[in-house]
Amino acid sequence: MAAYVPTLKTKYKEQIVPALSKEFGYKSIMQVPKLEKIVINQGLGQAVADKKLIEVAMTELTAIAGQKAVATRSRKDISNFKLRKGNPIGVRVTLRANKMYEFMERLIAVALPRIRDFKGINEKFDGRGNYTLGITEQIIFPEIDIDKIVKIFGMEITFVTTAQTDEEAYALLREFGLPFKNAKKN
Repeated sequence: MAAYVPTLKTKYKEQIVPALSKEFGYKSIMQVPKLEKIVINQGLGQAVADKKLIEVAMTELTAIAGQKAVATRSRKDISNFKLRKGNPIGVRVTLRANKMYEFMERLIAVALPRIRDFKGINEKFDGRGNYTLGITEQIIFPEIDIDKIVKIFGMEITFVTTAQTDEEAYALLREFGLPFKNAKKN
């Protein structure tokens, strides 16, 4: 039996690499930008008052990502926010390889279309070829049971690429199928 290969990974090798090579004139396939990892992060400021929120968020993020989420802790004391060094203030998970492609496929095909009045995502990159997508509600993911929701959390999904410029990263993510608002197809 052949090993399982995610659809987007196959699409990357067979369609996206040749398309980007043609678009940007790469001489080697090693120059073609690729998706390195996807980092999903939830900042939970309310967790300072209610410690159970961290556990709930960890359970939900683990279900969404298919990989165990870890708590992020504060690095220093901030008295105005009643924050002590080492207190859990968020949850994150880093996806690589097959899990990354599977998550991206679920995000594009299932989760994003469930957003009400969805018109596409903004194309604002960080200048180094990485893209962060902000999601206001975790309930767009089918893994979350709406009846068991304690609180609506938002999250940030960061796509880390090997692209040198935002233009290359945009082309890469566009080819993967991320629904940008006004996708300029060449």
